[in-house]
Amino acid sequence: MHFALTDEQRELAAAVRGLVTRRAAKTDLRAAIGSPSGYDTELWSALCEQIGVAALAIPEEYGGAGFSLFETHVVLEELGASLTPSPLLGSGVLAAQALLAADAPELLPGIAGGEVVALAWADRAGRHRTDGSDVAASAGTLNGTATLVLDGAQASHLLVVAMADGRPALFQASATPEATPAVDQTLRFAKVEFRDTPATLLAADFTETLPRLHAVAAIACTALQVGGAQSCLDRTVAHLKEREQFGRPLGSFQALKHRVADMLVQVETARSISWAAGFAASNGDNLVQQAACAKSWCSEAFTAVAAETVQLHGGIAITWEHDAQLYFKRAHALAHLFGDAREHRARL
Repeated sequence: MHFALTDEQRELAAAVRGLVTRRAAKTDLRAAIGSPSGYDTELWSALCEQIGVAALAIPEEYGGAGFSLFETHVVLEELGASLTPSPLLGSGVLAAQALLAADAPELLPGIAGGEVVALAWADRAGRHRTDGSDVAASAGTLNGTATLVLDGAQASHLLVVAMADGRPALFQASATPEATPAVDQTLRFAKVEFRDTPATLLAADFTETLPRLHAVAAIACTALQVGGAQSCLDRTVAHLKEREQFGRPLGSFQALKHRVADMLVQVETARSISWAAGFAASNGDNLVQQAACAKSWCSEAFTAVAAETVQLHGGIAITWEHDAQLYFKRAHALAHLFGDAREHRARL
């Protein structure tokens, strides 16, 4: 196969990049993080209305654009490069794919238009288990706790993975998620306590769906990781060209050139394996294994590149004002979300 983006996919990436850049001139990253929603709602509306980012992987009969998860992958990589917080991962990927798997399309037109729907799944330890959750369903009610609910506090609707008759099932429920702080402030998590909470059954048996859903979410994370790693590399190269020591640019020193070359290798290999996994998410080919390879490799690559970014920027990189510390936190947060490298390697 010709392993590269099509002209249309490159144009999609450029459109997202341009829109994010223009909006950043008015509302920067830190202002978006500090807003009540935790992200730039005007930017999110523009991304959905002008480009249709939330609708890409949703079929046309449900109000979507009818493309594939790979186009969403392209968008996530661009958003990862700028650390742009958005509900695309939690709502546009995780919740939308859960609803499609459950054959419960009622909420899909809203998601395609930018409405936020959250999926409560992770257990008390923060694990998105492929065999269920810590929430139990009985007689139409839910009891238990779900953590790491992406965009839970901002969501209009809440989906829940719960155990029913010994099997994982999918429900829709009304509950009040409690926002929880995160090291990476560009990601918004919530905790939900269910206490005899009424719920509507959407899918009675999610046993076979959860491993695929976990793999899709992990692959989507790799797109954010690759985008972040590329931005770290670009910023580091620019810094080494501009910063001088002993009357010479730092980038002229051979030892630093070698370190940057190693960063480039990490970024390019991570992108290749992430794209391969993104393609697998679109066609379903060997999905779980592809996800395990990509998530384990990209997690370690982004962590290494972010650490080198801090080192090669010197003392300025550990200041609150510089963005290097934001990429460092993002790298460590994504390394654990939907399974760390060791967990995914165990699946190979």
